[in-house]
Amino acid sequence: MSHDLSPRVALIVPTYNERENLPRLVERIPAAPAADLLFVDDSSRDGTAEWVRELATRRPGVHLLERPRKMGLGTAYVAGFRWALDRGYDLVFEMDADLSHDPSEIPNFARKAEEGADLVVGSRYVDGIRIINWPLRRLILSRFASAYTRFWTGLPLTDPTSGFKCFRREALAALDLGRIRSNGYAFQIEVSYYLWRKGFRLAEVPIVFTDRHQGVSKMNPRIVREAALLVPMLRWR
Repeated sequence: MSHDLSPRVALIVPTYNERENLPRLVERIPAAPAADLLFVDDSSRDGTAEWVRELATRRPGVHLLERPRKMGLGTAYVAGFRWALDRGYDLVFEMDADLSHDPSEIPNFARKAEEGADLVVGSRYVDGIRIINWPLRRLILSRFASAYTRFWTGLPLTDPTSGFKCFRREALAALDLGRIRSNGYAFQIEVSYYLWRKGFRLAEVPIVFTDRHQGVSKMNPRIVREAALLVPMLRWR
């Protein structure tokens, strides 16, 4: 008798007005490892949810979690994490909807997790800078955020604000999701920091990050302030 030992994989993709990017995103998701896809949509006004519902009628494993208003990145991922944990997935990915994260990298993350990493982070900076089409000010801000995070927390990641991640179920289940307070890009730092302090194994894989071609970036000064205030607080929690 044969037994399928392949991990159950879930990809969590928060969306807010990303309708133009989703067809290309879905086309580029690799066949292996086989993955289910959860879109967490914050009441997009551009038909994102309608497109996902139609896709789900044609493609098995596509799911939609609709929320009543724009509630932010962090809470979208927390909702997605709870959804994946409730359904027993072994590997849970988070990635952007705007094609800045290349889905073809997913097998590399899965291999690193199979080798024993509990959290795999896609790094734009390990072994050099791999960013396409970013303005210089955005690159400087990102590099400063990485150095600032390492200074305050000691978190051993070259790219702690990266939003392309893979969690083993055991690590994700160990997070106190109700404790997470950040909702912007600081969410990425907070989650990685808690897992590191709990003794889980962190690993990085190099990725190429390409700035979005369609839609509008969600970065704003409030998100930057949130991260600047959160990072020193993590050290004392």
